[in-house]
Amino acid sequence: MLYKKYLRKEILFSIALVLVSFLVVFTFFDFIEELRKIGKGNYGLHQALIFEGLKIPGLCYELVPIATLIGTLYALVNLARLSEITILRAAGVSTKELLVTLLSMGSLLVFLTFIFGEVIVPFCENKAQNIKNTALEKIIAQVGFESGLWIKDNNNFINIRRANPNGILEQIRIYKFDDNNRLVSVMDSEQGEFNQQQNLWELKQNTITTLEQHNKAKISKEKTIFWQTNLNPKLLNVMIVAPEKMSLFELLDYRKHLKNNKQKTDRYDIAIWKKITYPFSILVMITLALPFAFMSNRMATGVSLKIFIGVMLGIIFYALNGLFSNLGMIHSWHSFASATTPSIIFLGIALYMLYRVEKI
Repeated sequence: MLYKKYLRKEILFSIALVLVSFLVVFTFFDFIEELRKIGKGNYGLHQALIFEGLKIPGLCYELVPIATLIGTLYALVNLARLSEITILRAAGVSTKELLVTLLSMGSLLVFLTFIFGEVIVPFCENKAQNIKNTALEKIIAQVGFESGLWIKDNNNFINIRRANPNGILEQIRIYKFDDNNRLVSVMDSEQGEFNQQQNLWELKQNTITTLEQHNKAKISKEKTIFWQTNLNPKLLNVMIVAPEKMSLFELLDYRKHLKNNKQKTDRYDIAIWKKITYPFSILVMITLALPFAFMSNRMATGVSLKIFIGVMLGIIFYALNGLFSNLGMIHSWHSFASATTPSIIFLGIALYMLYRVEKI
């Protein structure tokens, strides 16, 4: 019907306007922060601009639900102010029909957001971190340790002091343990390069310290050693991207690696559920915005106040998302609950508001 096309056009335009405004503001402040790093290593203004440009898709993915809430609320309140919502109601369009119309539009946004988060965001985020780390001459995943990157692979503990974005490892130390968790040997390698054809690492300039009985150690040197392991450049590249910015496939693959090595997967479990459910929070935000269109006809409150409430609700939703994810990791809550609780809370508020509006 004609009114449905009109509603969709008005709301989608408002959402796009809000989203672009948010992106401009957030990107500007991020760029100001990035300016502090210019001059370190080979990191210049050109690299900073490219880095910030590649970060925009990830920022867009995070802000879409909030932009949907504020944009939908703004469009609906404006339509109500012009009595267009009242005309629709008088013409026999029920609250349920309006909600179904908005949710059908939201379903398209959900689909696009999911595809965007699966394809574009991981690619751009990986590219951005590679450009920055190459320019700053940093290892690809410091993970907060000055000693470099630590990885567990079966009975081996691997320390990589430097892992370049081009897939070459430098200053590698491999601690090998037996099934009784006793240290068997320590191998130091100057450099490691992955052989794609044979699916193994070629380690160069190796010094092997083997622990023998009676507290004796044997030291040997090997120019080249071929090292078979589950660790590959793909897994290393995954580590440079925050779990929330990975694709679902990458998350499942890395979670499997952690599970096989009996490591905690809480953070990645939560990220997997958030990846699946986060786009659907768009539908929650649309449902939450709808009651404001009816309230404006009955309450002496202006458009500005409604927009302010929308902004505050968006900020609260954004904060709760981060809060519940962190609390879920700290307290080992169920990953599904940690990922979906904010959306469930806001859905409950939205349904209650719709119920109250219908009763007034």
